[in-house]
Amino acid sequence: MQQSFVDFIMPFTIALIMLGIGLELKFKDFHRVFIQPKAVISGVISQMLIMPLIALLMVYFWPIEPIYKVGLMLLAACPGGTASNLVTKILGGRVALSISMTAFNSFIILFTIPAILQLSFFLFLGKEQTIELNFWETTATVFYTVIIPASLGVLINEFTSENFTKPLKKPLKIILPALLIIALLAVIFLDEDNKEIDYFSHLNLIIPLLLFNVITMLIGYRIGKFIGLSHESNFTIAIELGLQNSVLALFIANQVVGNADISTMAILYSSFSFISTFGIAYLMKNQLIPGFKS
Repeated sequence: MQQSFVDFIMPFTIALIMLGIGLELKFKDFHRVFIQPKAVISGVISQMLIMPLIALLMVYFWPIEPIYKVGLMLLAACPGGTASNLVTKILGGRVALSISMTAFNSFIILFTIPAILQLSFFLFLGKEQTIELNFWETTATVFYTVIIPASLGVLINEFTSENFTKPLKKPLKIILPALLIIALLAVIFLDEDNKEIDYFSHLNLIIPLLLFNVITMLIGYRIGKFIGLSHESNFTIAIELGLQNSVLALFIANQVVGNADISTMAILYSSFSFISTFGIAYLMKNQLIPGFKS
């Protein structure tokens, strides 16, 4: 019963959240993303290359067990997920950019995650590990939970009257975050593959994870600013870098690699990253961090 919730109800919940997010968008929002692709290209490169590089530099010198170093590298290799799209929506960022980054990154990981994991096993555990992700299964998951529901929401918003969509938008501002929190808690506490974790005994792991969260967001914002992106694009990219798809990391650690210790980093990260990312992004949006003004 518990596993059924995680395997079936949760993807439905994520799709419902993306449908609600899509109801706030129109075609013109995505038109801007692809006519001026500098933001999405910058975000994808930051997430797929710079984040793993930051993680590598951190864990190479940080005094934690090698298996946890692999866990952080896996987390860094995962794309942003539904949580980043929702936080972007709540804070008034570029939602179309966030969704586009999520979609692009979700396909690129088919190649980057196996490569990054193999490198991590070799560097930190001194052994080779062959990792393969199922192309069709991953593609189907992205389409069913992100692209199709978000597109349906955009179509409804584009081709129906405001009298139909306006009454839906206000309650969705409360319902969507609640659904996401329930989904995250379900993965952490109901998934049979996840062991119970004593958070106090893992403070030595939480500290580098928190630093990773903060550093990647600050660097992501700075990169956008350096290449001349708008303020809203910069903190949107920062959000995407701060909220990794911990569910995907858990699945790969437990089901593909078959090592629950690796999943510990994803479990710990998911326990605080939503709150910390939201807080940092809020400060960025309102230009309350010294040196991060537009």
